[in-house]
Amino acid sequence: MTLINHSCIWRPECRDCHSWACHIAQGFHPVTALLSPPQATALAVRYASKKTGGSSKNLGGKSPGKRFGIKKMEGHYVHAGNILATQRHFRWHPGAHVGLGKKKYLYALEEGIVRYTKEVYVPSPSNSEAVDLVTRLPEGAVLYKTFVHVVPAKPEGTFKLVAML
Repeated sequence: MTLINHSCIWRPECRDCHSWACHIAQGFHPVTALLSPPQATALAVRYASKKTGGSSKNLGGKSPGKRFGIKKMEGHYVHAGNILATQRHFRWHPGAHVGLGKKKYLYALEEGIVRYTKEVYVPSPSNSEAVDLVTRLPEGAVLYKTFVHVVPAKPEGTFKLVAML
């Protein structure tokens, strides 16, 4: 007597078999397979472990700008102590009535009007970096730098005593 098994879920290659004889001949019986525990030859054991700490990359790339630049434009009236420009490297140099702060910022020493000029730059001979730059320039080349000046305002309503009567 042959049993027809069209829905063998244990072995897909036996779906076309028309008897349970192929399962029994190979030592496989569906009822005992469900009731008996599986035979384990190699038993995997998991122990507690901790992953190693990974490194983080690309830190600090999104910092805000430092707002360097000109604070008072040409022609603006400034008071003594007003900051004229902030800079990281020397982009503008202090001229007449302009001081240089700790972090290379320029400030007004007197009240007056701001003026920007391009002037020929002659470095000091004691400055070795500037002297090296000048010696590498071609013959006859001239260095120009931007200088910031404050033109003092004339005080109104003051008179000079010429003679006493």
